[in-house]
Amino acid sequence: MNLSRLFIERPVATLMLVLAMALFGAIAYKQLPVNDLPQVDFPTLRISAALPGANPETMANTVATPLERQLATVAGIESMSSQSGQGSTSITLQFELGRDIDAAAQDVQTAIAQAARNLPQGMDPPQLRKINPADSPILYLALSAERLPLTELDAIADSRVAQKLSGLSGVAQVLVFGSQKYALRLYLDPAKLQQRGLTFADVVTAVQAANANLPSGTLDGASRAYTVKAPVALANAADFGDIIVAYHDGTALRVKDLGRAEDGVEDDKRKTWYNGTRAIVLAVQRQPGANTVAVADRIRAMLPQIEAELPDGVRLQVHFDRSRFVKDSLHEVNFTLLLALGLVILVIFAFLHNVRATLIAALVLPSSLLGTFAFMHLLGYSLNNLSLMAITLAIGFVVDDAVVVIENIARHMEMGKPRMQAALDGAQEIGFTVLSMTISLAAVFLPILFMGGMIGRLFQEFAVSIGIAVLLSGVVALTLTPMLCARGLVNQPPDNRLSRVFDAGFNRFRDFYGDTLRASMRHRGSMLLLSAAVLAAMLWLAGHVKQGFIPRVDSGMIFASVQYPEGIPFDELSQRQQALAALVQKHPAVEGLMSSAGQGGGGVTGGNIGRLVIRLAPRNTRKSADGVIDELRAVTRKISGVNVTFQNPASINVGALSSSSDYQLTLISGDFEALKATSAEVEKRLEALPQIEDVDSNLELRNPELRVTLDPLEAARLGITAQQVQQTLYDALGGRRISEIYGTSDQYVVSVKALPEAQLDPAVIGQLPLKTSTGGITRLDAVARVEPGVGPIAVYHYGQQPAVTLSFNLAPGASLDAALAAAYDAASEVVPPEVALEFTGAAQKFQESTVQLPLLLLFTVVIIYMVLAVLYEHLGHPLTILTALPLAGFGALLVLLLANDELNIFSFVGIILLVGLVKKNGIMMIDFALARQRAGMSAEDAIVEACLVRLRPIMMTTFAAIFATLPIAVGFGAGGEARRPLGIAVVGGLFFSQFLTLYITPTFYVSMARVEAALRRWRARFA
Repeated sequence: MNLSRLFIERPVATLMLVLAMALFGAIAYKQLPVNDLPQVDFPTLRISAALPGANPETMANTVATPLERQLATVAGIESMSSQSGQGSTSITLQFELGRDIDAAAQDVQTAIAQAARNLPQGMDPPQLRKINPADSPILYLALSAERLPLTELDAIADSRVAQKLSGLSGVAQVLVFGSQKYALRLYLDPAKLQQRGLTFADVVTAVQAANANLPSGTLDGASRAYTVKAPVALANAADFGDIIVAYHDGTALRVKDLGRAEDGVEDDKRKTWYNGTRAIVLAVQRQPGANTVAVADRIRAMLPQIEAELPDGVRLQVHFDRSRFVKDSLHEVNFTLLLALGLVILVIFAFLHNVRATLIAALVLPSSLLGTFAFMHLLGYSLNNLSLMAITLAIGFVVDDAVVVIENIARHMEMGKPRMQAALDGAQEIGFTVLSMTISLAAVFLPILFMGGMIGRLFQEFAVSIGIAVLLSGVVALTLTPMLCARGLVNQPPDNRLSRVFDAGFNRFRDFYGDTLRASMRHRGSMLLLSAAVLAAMLWLAGHVKQGFIPRVDSGMIFASVQYPEGIPFDELSQRQQALAALVQKHPAVEGLMSSAGQGGGGVTGGNIGRLVIRLAPRNTRKSADGVIDELRAVTRKISGVNVTFQNPASINVGALSSSSDYQLTLISGDFEALKATSAEVEKRLEALPQIEDVDSNLELRNPELRVTLDPLEAARLGITAQQVQQTLYDALGGRRISEIYGTSDQYVVSVKALPEAQLDPAVIGQLPLKTSTGGITRLDAVARVEPGVGPIAVYHYGQQPAVTLSFNLAPGASLDAALAAAYDAASEVVPPEVALEFTGAAQKFQESTVQLPLLLLFTVVIIYMVLAVLYEHLGHPLTILTALPLAGFGALLVLLLANDELNIFSFVGIILLVGLVKKNGIMMIDFALARQRAGMSAEDAIVEACLVRLRPIMMTTFAAIFATLPIAVGFGAGGEARRPLGIAVVGGLFFSQFLTLYITPTFYVSMARVEAALRRWRARFA
């Protein structure tokens, strides 16, 4: 059957079909969204709960534990972790990838409602938020003003900037860092309260009574109904200062007589700066699947309008725009694609030295690639680094099918056949070969589609895009290519010196190859031993090549997590954070810097932490991001009393936990004392390992505490309860929210606390007034003792149990698998049975990938074998074709080792891609050899002739694939460092397998033929 005859004989219909495919593809290309990576959603929910003034242990016991116990009943949770700090708890739930996030959110909301009865009274309901760890903000904006109060600046950020940006298409949410929302603070003097016979509770009661905001109803009169308006609520500090608390000796005692009422902010333990100036920072996140570049462009287009409406002196600046990196990266990928296209065309022309043949082959590229864009649009895919890299790689082998068809038709024309007849005969002869190569190559990507987990999600678009391009190239090669050859191909002998020299050189190489091939046939045993040696070398290399996970890219942004000593006063923290930021900003590669005190990554808050978000200068004016980090690390290590951990953020974040470093080892136990002792010993052992650095523990137990212990007998004698003592402490020190001020569009907190100057001396706790059962006043130190101590700055749970997480980075040049193994072994030596040990975050995902990826490779080989067995209706020929796989694997791993690059998920995908590429040579050899055997040739003569006849298309297709991948292997431009390992693996595998396959595959073919002949004789003897 001649698959191409219909299309050769109907050229107009063929041309219109291909043009229609290209036209739809061109239209689809313009409509495809643009992102840096495919959309990968990790279904994750975060519950936030606040109880101002509560210490971390109280938050863990009374808030985190009841919530966790109820949340554990929700189906599909992959991991549950919590962090409880001063006055706040954050619980993160990461669900299985197949779990619907909206359904999960409903179940979690139900669980929170059921847990509410076990939470502390008066606590605001916990807040639920969907997050995606894989989706970082696309834009950071800084709002600053020289003279405007920060509370007004915060109102502008919230009500003007954030609201307008949130309304733009594609914007999911706008996060505000360094929020300074207005609040009215009542500061009371404990000494004055005691002198007047009052307590904090008396003031709270008076304020709440004076600022009641209750409905008043309506009055139904005889002739009309009246709306009753209650007294206007209090609105400012003066109003609250005038509230009468009590009468003392006939004189009204007002709030201002017992302290002061002043304007302030809700949270005065967080500050943010931009380039040294106090600022409010806004981080914009896009909606899932939204076009990163288009969303960023819409925001930038709106910024001038927003700026025009801002008060004088208020500046809105762009700190970092991730779409710039996306544009630069895609520009480089597009350049790589065009460069690969040019190199492939040059390779074709060098072998064919026929302009018409080269043009016919080149026409396959735009038709196949544009058709791929049409299918990508239908599937909802985007233009991103992986999908465009798939298209770039496809250039090298979508042209293969057309080259094989053209070369075969040209060979028939050299036999003297007319052009039409040569096209019909050549296409018919090679049709099955093209079909086999196309289907078996497309089948390589089937296992990725069925692969679960993060890797399957990440590479799905890559696999489908390249698979569609391959299938379309096969269709075009069997339809458009023979039709054009039948009407435009000419038998054009070399007409220039360069072509004649190339042909002479190629003929000499072919003669040399023929002689050496026949010699190898006489030493088949040696060739089989060589194959075994290559297989053993490949397995050895697999254990010695440096391993990694997700490659880092230089996006022009660096994060730094900063940790100061526990118990540091916030004013000192702010001063030291500003000094650190100023020091970092002196580095010539730093172009902009956002600094925060009291707040870390992922919205984590703490009394001793800070964070830097650093924008680097353009790539061509500085070192790499990792090089800049090394220099900054050397500078900051000289500062005593601070731990600064720099991060070049991964292209995709796979962990739900916020961490100062890339990898995490978590210790879990219900025995906190054992956990505490073990984690300290493990931390010491990790610090001694040469493979890792920046070791940091989230267990901080040196936070200064003042522990109040009630004397039950004395308290009972005076009629004072434990609840009364706790409430007094909360009122005086917790910043308790006692009332609200209602504005036209927002409401503001009114809080109470002891005077800041009174808190300078810890003895103030003992001076807090308490009311006895007889109405008298006594001091807290009369019924309790206050003792100094230390405690945790935060309490962490993992899977409902206390946990300690040790974070670390890889040392330069270290292999990830070796580092994790060393860390686990070192920790296992000291971990007792009651303490569990497991990797979390990226380290856990890497370990999962080390199991998944080899299985994926094995599954791919099995699929290819099955497809080839179906196509050939033979069990032995597929094995002969697949003998090239160890050769390709050896070449890929060897080049990675020589280039000092790592075997990560990108390079592993390159090795899987090799499975489909290198078997093409075997298919072209064996198809021809089988045809010659059917004509009466011996197996040895048939395979030798097949190798010599197919040598030109084999060399053309291999070098076309190598030159198409070479620009990726060079790894230049934005994001090139991530693409480079994949390109190196493909180029190395193709180069080494190309020459070894020319000898080993024929040897296996003859050996298999002799085995089959022996089996036939054996069956005939016993038949």
